[in-house]
Amino acid sequence: MEPFVGAVPATESAPVPASTPASAPSTTPIRATPLPVRLLDAALDLLLPAACVGCGVARTQLCPDCRGQLTAAEPLRARPAHPPPGLPEIYAAVRYGDPARQVLLAHKERGALRLAAPLGQALALAVRAAFPATPRQERPLLLVPMPSTTHTTRARGHNPTLRVARAAASALRGAGVPTRVVPALRHARAVADQSGLDAAARQRNLRGALTVHAHRTRLREGHVLVVDDLVTTGASIVEATRALAEAGADVLAGAVVAATQLRD
Repeated sequence: MEPFVGAVPATESAPVPASTPASAPSTTPIRATPLPVRLLDAALDLLLPAACVGCGVARTQLCPDCRGQLTAAEPLRARPAHPPPGLPEIYAAVRYGDPARQVLLAHKERGALRLAAPLGQALALAVRAAFPATPRQERPLLLVPMPSTTHTTRARGHNPTLRVARAAASALRGAGVPTRVVPALRHARAVADQSGLDAAARQRNLRGALTVHAHRTRLREGHVLVVDDLVTTGASIVEATRALAEAGADVLAGAVVAATQLRD
């Protein structure tokens, strides 16, 4: 699920040390999917013919052009029309629109699991923009994915945000950035469907909806970033930040694959 170069990914449940030896900042770029994995993808596309989810070109799940558009631009600050109080800085790899929209939907709703790899690369770029390497990065980056409800995860058959976060962490580790995924959040209560709700209604709907259910100690041992696939109003990231802060975590920023509005 995490076809990236670099060391074998650390087990996400492994304890994170309080500090790691100081080192110079990594300038290693986040590398493209390695050749063996791309060859495997090509073979699978031949065996299981498909159309590109981004543009419809035949016989490939994601064509090179659409794949490149996910990571071609410099990540930018997300800028909701009415930023809610408590919103941290958020960086997005791309503006929400095709082909990113189609890739996100295919991965999330249609179970196109191999798309986690290119989406993870895009998210990794947003993370690097939100927290660039420092001369003495003694603590790892801790990516806290927005949680899905148990019902939603069962209905989809997977947890898309967690899957993309793990792919992003693998890409970052391959670039020399110590990174872990910490799935610390869960829903404390039911929430209404967010579709059709304006920014204020989304804030009311989500207020108090999330809680930290695990990894409280680990959250104090690294640089915490909330990650998600998409940001629209920012209400979800505000609620995640609140819950994490109550658990003693210091959320530095948010990072997403796509945002509906970006600061040009």
